[in-house]
Amino acid sequence: MKDSVIAAQQTPSAQRTTRDLTRAAVSGWLGTAMEFMDFQLYSLAAAIVFNRIFFPDVSPAIGLIAAMATYGVGYVARLAGAVYFGRMGDRIGRKKVLYLTILLMGASTTLIGVLPTYATIGILAPVLLVVLRLVQGFGAGAEIAGATVMLTEYAPVRRRGLISSLVSLGTNSGTLAASALWAVLLAVLSEDQLLSWGWRLPFLLSFALMIFAVWLRRSLKESPVFEQRPDVVDGVALARDEVESAIATADNHEGSVLAAGIRQRKGKAFFLALGLRFGQAGNSGLIQTFLVGYIATNLAVGRSVPTDAIVYGSLAGFATVPVIGLLGDRFGRRAVYLTLSSLTTVLAFPVMLLITSGSTPGVMIGMALGLNVGVLGLFSLESVTMAELFGSRTRFTQLALAKELGGILATAIGPVLAATLTAVTGSWWPIAAMLIVYSLITFVSAYLAPETRGRDLVRLEDAV
Repeated sequence: MKDSVIAAQQTPSAQRTTRDLTRAAVSGWLGTAMEFMDFQLYSLAAAIVFNRIFFPDVSPAIGLIAAMATYGVGYVARLAGAVYFGRMGDRIGRKKVLYLTILLMGASTTLIGVLPTYATIGILAPVLLVVLRLVQGFGAGAEIAGATVMLTEYAPVRRRGLISSLVSLGTNSGTLAASALWAVLLAVLSEDQLLSWGWRLPFLLSFALMIFAVWLRRSLKESPVFEQRPDVVDGVALARDEVESAIATADNHEGSVLAAGIRQRKGKAFFLALGLRFGQAGNSGLIQTFLVGYIATNLAVGRSVPTDAIVYGSLAGFATVPVIGLLGDRFGRRAVYLTLSSLTTVLAFPVMLLITSGSTPGVMIGMALGLNVGVLGLFSLESVTMAELFGSRTRFTQLALAKELGGILATAIGPVLAATLTAVTGSWWPIAAMLIVYSLITFVSAYLAPETRGRDLVRLEDAV
């Protein structure tokens, strides 16, 4: 045992070519794009057609609630997937898990496109829909975390922020692609065509994307950081008792390297990461979900204005995300985090004043500004900082849990709370107040966190 562990510690640095890095970057971008495209396809289908083809024997309102409930179960499955695949990724490697998650997501999404409807097989139709939704969410729960870990561990140390930001660009790409597909269908198909066969097309088209992603990941090399971990022997991480045995028999230096990771008490880094996640996820729920409905319902502007604002803001995000990644590489994660969260706090009321002005330009500028500073900018930093906070032995698991738990607490609950507060007060100021609270949580977390830029990612222990 001692000889095996020492040999693993003395393994030369795993070499990766520019081609390997490019393949990993495209794989990470494509996986997150596919994840968010699948979820956006489903959310739009749930809102537009699923209540009528899978729940036709109830009132329209109840049918919509039931359709959205099938959307919500995916978030529960995501948390389970984060735990299961996160532990697997830390144990047997990142590559194998990313291969499995892309298969689960792609297969379940494609199968939704061939499901019989309620008119064909009755109650079994919505049951199968829920099952596929659970499978889809189970795979997605570790996809973005796995892609983040893989890209961060592959990237050159001076360009980690830029390379890792491709994960954020993937989310943008997937959401825009799904929205565009549905926009085309709604524009060119009649309602009868949409309900009979048109709704299936986006789900079936995702099959081609899955095939390409699976092919790409089959030839992807394992993370160089995972291969260099001192507790990995023959491609598998040693169990805790095996590492403890090696520590007891190794010399002082070898034992201290392993002991630093295996015996460190966990928790501090996780809660800091959760706080960093809270600002981005909370702001996203308010700006990209709640405000779209709030503007359309309460302001005298066209119903397409808020969705157009999100589209234009997302297009601007293709510049914002890499620029923030570069700034994080240049000035450090903490400095840029503190700046962005401060800007979001200061701009919360001015942005809401622009949005609620009732003018189309005001809505467009306000939404785009809030989206790029308070959501996409923070997301770009989050991708690399959360990965750098965790030690390599538990990085995948802790990052996946922090992302999914933060998403549930902030993104899922935030819009419901905002709807309640605006209804009670009859005003928009609670939205601005929530943006400030979410951003301050991230500000405090960034202030308390250590600077992680340039950290040795092979180290087993967390940064704090």
